[in-house]
Amino acid sequence: MSVNRYLPHVLVLPEDDADRQLANGFLLNQDLLPRTIQVLEEAGGWNEVVKRFLTDHVAEMARYPKRSMILVIDFDGDLGRLNHVKNSIPDQLTDRVYVIGALNEPEDLRRAALGSYENIGLALAKDCRTGTNTVWGHALLRHNAGELDRLRQNVRPILFGP
Repeated sequence: MSVNRYLPHVLVLPEDDADRQLANGFLLNQDLLPRTIQVLEEAGGWNEVVKRFLTDHVAEMARYPKRSMILVIDFDGDLGRLNHVKNSIPDQLTDRVYVIGALNEPEDLRRAALGSYENIGLALAKDCRTGTNTVWGHALLRHNAGELDRLRQNVRPILFGP
């Protein structure tokens, strides 16, 4: 189901299929408000996420000022990647764009016995809704703390209500 572009909503741009599955697991949370979030087709690499965001979504975000975006990338062990990606986001959009992802790659989350991608995504949604860090606090995800704080403040009310 697509979002209502004229109301507050969130688009998720995943790097790869594993990130897409995590995001789709998030969508399984029954407390999500309808038509507030949509997972887009995977980009095919973190550089491609940045390119697609810049070419396809910057103008659309100007057109739809109630849109937020979550760029889901694999950090591949390089935490400097966060600053690289954030520095490519136009200044007027930095408060509506978030960059999150696994420390290395999502496959590591499954190997850490956190469950299937969909179950991990569902647990991440529960943490987001309740303000807990059961899964977000895992060693492979805790580097997202700064972005998670911003997401909880700005995006959580869009997805789950006040």
